[in-house]
Amino acid sequence: MIDFIRADHIHICVPPERLEEARQFYTGTIGLKLIERPDKIFGNAGYWFDIGNIQLHIGVEPALARSIRHTAFEVADVEAARYLLQKNNIEILEEPKIPGRSRFAFIDPFGNRMELLQLID
Repeated sequence: MIDFIRADHIHICVPPERLEEARQFYTGTIGLKLIERPDKIFGNAGYWFDIGNIQLHIGVEPALARSIRHTAFEVADVEAARYLLQKNNIEILEEPKIPGRSRFAFIDPFGNRMELLQLID
């Protein structure tokens, strides 16, 4: 048995030629804090960000077909998040209703699917 403690980081990929655009999207539009990445130990480019109590790591690889694979993040105000993303013309996907959660997914400009959710009574 593995005794898990917490998630440490999530890793997503963007096409190499769009890495700087990804940095701008995740810092400017989404509002994440860019943190130090030990670039010398990796063979490819990327960025790391603080996101809640974990990290989001962005690496590069050729663009792939869209998938239902995703990461879900709990947020304090899911409707404010939806508004921010819609205001920035980010594709929103409605998700089936789950009792106790208000949620939706979005597709970042690089094809990564992300779910945002808020726990509700």
